[in-house]
Amino acid sequence: MDQKIETEIFKNAERLKELRVEHQDLDQIISKLAGNPDVDQIMLRRLKKRKLMLKDMITQLESAQIPDLNA
Repeated sequence: MDQKIETEIFKNAERLKELRVEHQDLDQIISKLAGNPDVDQIMLRRLKKRKLMLKDMITQLESAQIPDLNA
């Protein structure tokens, strides 16, 4: 049972790392594109929505790592 829990924690930590990297990459891309007046605004809006979705996923995974003290 402990092995399964450790494996799940490791998977979550790896997933969290991947999401943070993707979020940071999107942040850099959005910053570059936002300064260009000729950029496709729909594409920029989609990138921003993806970034927000990633932030929500990161927050969920971080919350799941906090132990439940009432248990």
